[in-house]
Amino acid sequence: MFQNEGKSAYKIDITNTVLLLEALGNPHINTRTKWIHVAGTNGKGSVSSSLAAILTANGYKTGLYTSPHLIDCRERIRIDGVCISESFVVDFVEKVKQLVLDIKPSFFEITVAMAFEYFKLSDIDWGVIEVGLGGRLDSTNVIEGEIKVITSIGFDHMDLLGNSLEQIAFEKAGIIKSPSPTIIQKDIPKSALNVILKHADSNGSKTYSSVDPPTDWFKIFELKGRYQQLNISTIYTAIEVLKSMGVVLEETLIQHGISNIVKLSGLRGRWEIIQQNPTIICDTGHNEDGVRFIVDQLQSITDSEKIIFIWGMVKDKDRKTILTLLPKNSTYLIVKPQVQRGYDSNLMTQEFIELGMKADECQNISEAIQRANLMAKNKESIIFIGGSTFTVADALKFI
Repeated sequence: MFQNEGKSAYKIDITNTVLLLEALGNPHINTRTKWIHVAGTNGKGSVSSSLAAILTANGYKTGLYTSPHLIDCRERIRIDGVCISESFVVDFVEKVKQLVLDIKPSFFEITVAMAFEYFKLSDIDWGVIEVGLGGRLDSTNVIEGEIKVITSIGFDHMDLLGNSLEQIAFEKAGIIKSPSPTIIQKDIPKSALNVILKHADSNGSKTYSSVDPPTDWFKIFELKGRYQQLNISTIYTAIEVLKSMGVVLEETLIQHGISNIVKLSGLRGRWEIIQQNPTIICDTGHNEDGVRFIVDQLQSITDSEKIIFIWGMVKDKDRKTILTLLPKNSTYLIVKPQVQRGYDSNLMTQEFIELGMKADECQNISEAIQRANLMAKNKESIIFIGGSTFTVADALKFI
C-alpha cells in the first residue's frame, strides 16, 4: 500500500488497472453512469465529497471513490455515504485472486477496479472519482468525466510528480482527455494555470475558473476550515456547469447537501472537532499549502502560546519547509504515525528543538492526547492534531 510504503508501492502507469478492468468487462465503460473526475494538490477530497453529497441530496444514486482511508479501507468506496460492504470486498478479492497473482497490481489499483465493479453492479447514476496521485498516470484516469475538476496546484509528492509547479500541473492536467468541461480553482499560480489551459485547449475542453457563490453558501457549508473557502468556489462553479449541461439540481437540495456533507458522503478529518473542553481539532492537511492554511486559522482563533500541537509526519515529506511554518512559541508533542512511512518521533523531536521550539516525544497517540489534555486544563488552550493523514487516523481510532 502506498500509504504504508510510499514511493516503492507506486505504479507509474495505468497498465495494471486496464488489465484488471478488461478482465472484469470494463465496468467503468459499460454503464449508464456519468463520471466526475477530481484532481489537485489540496482540496480534492473535500470537493469530491461535497459534490457527491449534493448529488445524493438531489436524489441521484451517487458513488464516491476517495483515498487514502483513515480507519477502514472500505471508506474509499461509498454509495450515498455508505461504505462498500465487507461481503462484497471478500467476494471481489476471491474473484480476482488469480488475476492479482498474475498481474501483481498495487493495493490502489485493486481498489480502483473494485470501485468500478461495485458501482456498475449497484447501477449508480453518478460516480465522483478522486485522483489518487497526480492524474495523467493515476489508476483512476481510465474514465471520461462529464466534467473534470482541478482544485489546486502546489508542492507535494515532488519525487513522483516533478520539482516545479509546471511539471506538477502537467500531471494533474492529464485527466483532461476530451472536450467535456474543466473547472479550475481560481488561485492556481499563473505558470501552472497556463499548462492546464494549454492542455485543455488541445483537447477541446472549455475551462471555467471558479467563482464565489452567494453568501449563503459560506454560512451553511458544513466544512469549517478556512481553506474551504477556495473549495466552496470550486464546488459552486462545478454545480453551475452541471446545471448548464441540463443536470437537474434544485437549490434547496443543493443547500441541504452542502450543510450535511459528513452525513451524506462520510468525509472525516477536515477541521474536525473531536473533543470539547479542551477543544481538540484534527485536520489532514500535510503539505506546505495545507499547513499554511491550518496555522493561519489556528492563529485567528487564539494566541500561538495557547496551541498544543500533537504532530506526526511521514518520512517523504518536506519537513525542513513545513516545520518552519509552525508557530515558534507553541507546544509540540511529537508522535510517529502508525504506518511504515511514519517518521521517527525522536528524530523529529530533535529537529523541532534545533529550531528553538518546545517539543517533547510521545510513544503513541494515546499518550500524546492524555498529556495534551492535562497540559490544557489550566489555560484556554486548543489542541491540534495533524502533520499527516495518518496521525489524524491514529487519533480518530483512539477517540
